[in-house]
Amino acid sequence: MRKRGYSDGRASSLHRNVAHSEVTVSRTALINTPNPAWLHDPQAFAVNRLSARSTHRSTAPSQSLDGTWEVALTSGTRVSLGSPTDAFDQGDVHSIPVPSTLETQGLWPPAYVNIQMPWDGHEDPQAPAAPSDCRVAVYRRSFNLDEAVAQTLDARGSVRVRFDGFATALYIWVDGTFVGYCEDGYTASEFDITGALADDREQHDIVVVCYEYSSASWLEDQDSWRFHGLFRSVSLVALPATHVENLAARADYDAATGEGTLTVAAHIEGALENTTITAELSESDGQVIWHHDGPASAQRLNLDAKLADVQPWSAGSPSLYTLTLTLEDGDGGVERVTQRVGFRRFEIVDSVFTLNGQRLIFRGSNRHEFNARTGRTMSMEDMITDVKLCKQLNINAIRTSHYPNDTRFLDLCDEYGLYVIDEANLETHGSWCTPGDIPTPATAIPGSKMEWEGACVDRLESMVRQDYNHPSVLIWSLGNESFGGEVFRSMYHRSHELDPARPVHYEGMTWDREFDDTSDIESRMYALPDAIEEYLRDNPTKPYLSCEYMHSMGNSVGGLQLYTALERYPAYGGGFIWDLVDQALYHEATAGSGGEFLAYGGDFGDRPCDWEFSCDGILFADRTPKPQAQAVKALYAPVMLTPNAEEIRVNAVALPAALSDLRIRARVLADGEVAWEEMYEAVAAPGEEGAVAVGWPSDLLADTQHEIILEAALVLASDTPWCEAGHVVSVGQTIYSRPEVADTAPVGGVSFTVGRWNIGMREGDNEALLSRTAGGIVQWKRGETAMVARPPRLTTFRPLTDNDRGCGHGFDRACWTTAGAYARCVGTRVEEGPGSVVVTYEYKLAGLDEVIVPVRYELRADGTIRLTATYPGAQGFPTMPCFGVEWALPASIDHLRFYGLGPVEAYADRLDGATLGVWEASAAEGIAPYAVPQECGYHPGTRWCEVTDAEGHGLRVDAHGELGVSLLPYASAQIEQAAHWWELPAPEERAATYLRLLTAQMGVGGDDSWGSPVHDEFHVDASSTQVLDVTLSLI
Repeated sequence: MRKRGYSDGRASSLHRNVAHSEVTVSRTALINTPNPAWLHDPQAFAVNRLSARSTHRSTAPSQSLDGTWEVALTSGTRVSLGSPTDAFDQGDVHSIPVPSTLETQGLWPPAYVNIQMPWDGHEDPQAPAAPSDCRVAVYRRSFNLDEAVAQTLDARGSVRVRFDGFATALYIWVDGTFVGYCEDGYTASEFDITGALADDREQHDIVVVCYEYSSASWLEDQDSWRFHGLFRSVSLVALPATHVENLAARADYDAATGEGTLTVAAHIEGALENTTITAELSESDGQVIWHHDGPASAQRLNLDAKLADVQPWSAGSPSLYTLTLTLEDGDGGVERVTQRVGFRRFEIVDSVFTLNGQRLIFRGSNRHEFNARTGRTMSMEDMITDVKLCKQLNINAIRTSHYPNDTRFLDLCDEYGLYVIDEANLETHGSWCTPGDIPTPATAIPGSKMEWEGACVDRLESMVRQDYNHPSVLIWSLGNESFGGEVFRSMYHRSHELDPARPVHYEGMTWDREFDDTSDIESRMYALPDAIEEYLRDNPTKPYLSCEYMHSMGNSVGGLQLYTALERYPAYGGGFIWDLVDQALYHEATAGSGGEFLAYGGDFGDRPCDWEFSCDGILFADRTPKPQAQAVKALYAPVMLTPNAEEIRVNAVALPAALSDLRIRARVLADGEVAWEEMYEAVAAPGEEGAVAVGWPSDLLADTQHEIILEAALVLASDTPWCEAGHVVSVGQTIYSRPEVADTAPVGGVSFTVGRWNIGMREGDNEALLSRTAGGIVQWKRGETAMVARPPRLTTFRPLTDNDRGCGHGFDRACWTTAGAYARCVGTRVEEGPGSVVVTYEYKLAGLDEVIVPVRYELRADGTIRLTATYPGAQGFPTMPCFGVEWALPASIDHLRFYGLGPVEAYADRLDGATLGVWEASAAEGIAPYAVPQECGYHPGTRWCEVTDAEGHGLRVDAHGELGVSLLPYASAQIEQAAHWWELPAPEERAATYLRLLTAQMGVGGDDSWGSPVHDEFHVDASSTQVLDVTLSLI
């Protein structure tokens, strides 16, 4: 029979002591009876829960409780906290994996809301009360103690159960003994269960009652799918009688001297008599560079060390050291703990963010923890993918919106190099915001309602204690969109008590400037560039940060360059795009969808909901980059390259890797094709401009027959942890010369027929036919194969983007929806000339007063057709979405090859990152699968394009002015009417392929998706003339 030691009742009391800065373990008596009233009491947020502690690694054994658990589904009115396992007799029992969310396991219905509470309209509970009834899941599993855990108990150690992540409120029993209650599921919750394991049974049972709602729900109104359950790991932690309870390591760096200062504060729990401690700091190769040993004479051990010539930590060079503490007690017990540290100094100097003595600009993104199949449950693979994609897209920082992330993610940020704003699990937007964004300060939670102080400070404190040692964490954030109030002063002061070195961020003070002192940073959300600039020009006393900007919903992120241009002001600290990954969940096949599909809010029958507002990432839900990622990568690039006739100018804000791993690739493109290439050693220093002399080939620079483009690219020369050799960090292009193209009369042997009803043009087996009555070309055949079936139609409309809908562009520009689509041909002229026939159709735009657009076809002697459509400009109309033609071609036309801006779609306000070249894609590949079908696939700056069938036959279009093109399987009107892509025919089953030829299209915007219009300079002025001028030919 084994004898086991018992704990001494170590646990936190009902409320956390928030005034004391040390990590202590309260010795108040355990509470042994669960109380349902805790669910509605904001001051009852942690019962018997131990104090949060650092996530250092330890040789102390642990045992995973992940795997298959039984779950009984019930409700708050049916579950019995006196006998929770009775729920398994009620019949609705399932087996599910832990970790997972109940929604993605199909047990609870997914629900997405932004600001409004998910119960709004169904119930109207008054805070702090939760709804009178809610879903409840009762979890249960059995386990045998691993031998190492049992041995720790035999040696008078202790065992804890640890919940790494859950929502929303848990009651926990072990072997029938109630062990505790907890909320705030985004930092780990630990409970001492040594006493509950005291009997000699071999098999043990754990029961967890998980409530959908509690008073904590008022604090967790994040814009997200509302996921519940045990969504992170559950484990047992066995600790020796004497162990390191908490470890706080600060590694400071002095850029002027290269000296590092290591400060270690270790809290040791247990008997200290005859206990010794050894501390070592080692480099990545294992070489020990600092050593200390001696008796552990106090529960708090403080060590300091000065180290010369340390390698500083930064995102570009994330140098890490390993701190190792070894405890040995008089009984031979040993615990060894390790913690990676990075030497760095982040501070605010004269309202400027600096890291290691250099200015730091956050080029960041917000990030929800999200997987399209598993919801809030993130695999290590997911997290590594996110980190690598951030690095590859030149994103240097993450804001953990709006809760502390899985600590493994912070480990990866330390290792790969990403800066982090770590945010407490707090958002109360729904408590104080009404439709129209009208605030109601009196109802704001927590505000100055001090009954919420303990819970809010506890959330902040748990995050700081847990994540303190991560060098990637530069700033603590008190939460998100929760207005102002005295509670935030308490949180702010507590943060600085626990960690005087890191600045504190909170955006909510902008709603109530009385509490401006609750943030060390002027943080705003979706502020427009001119408003930001006004602050920056007015002697700012704090650095500026956009904690959210550039709402990446659908086809968006237009105008990002207007924000990055503000980097010329020293106090501009950058911003965080909203957000990283679309929140779309896979939905099982329906009768209409024909297969599973990515669903947004409302698709699961959830009401209330906020529809596709859940999908606003730089990445699609499957983590493939959206087209706007191209612009983000370009504008966030740490090194900008500008080639000219003599050299490549290099402007480095930071280095993405060691200089020795970087190369500059110089190219000359002739008409978009690579004609010359050479690699050069990179020359760059952060904060400085440099130049690389380039021996461009003189014959190409002298070429007058082709468009000559000078291109420079910063390339990784060797593999890194986040990319392979050859990865392109940034590209710069300069148009060196463009040939003057003379408009000479074409020659050839075509014949023309001017008939009573039609005008024909023949060249060998090729024939074109223009109808006097149908308003344009009705046939163009290559042999027996038709390349054209119907005339092109004028278009002044694009399928509305999410941003268009949000700011009312459709309402404001409704006249343009029908103006081109329903234009009427009111006149036809035929003019015969030497070697040509000109047919002009005069179209009157629908709904507009006497606006005539002549569409002119010039049939030419060489068998080509010059197509010109001229919008004359008209006064008194709103700006135009676009102008040009949309042409239904045979469905066999499926391939687009073009010389223009690519490789993916670009728009007037999102040209950065698009490079001139020869690109190609299928019609289906032109679709950007935004959550809701909308404008996509557009390529401005096109010189020529070819649209062809599988045999390479089709049409060639040569531009004589501004031209943008798209080739898609669907017409604009089809796209506009669809709420999901699956509502449209499968691309291979389409009736036609649609070619758009536009002379202009307005930008897509992105300041936000609910009111901010496209910036004026990216509109198409309706009073200005627009001319589409192209030459068409068969190929």
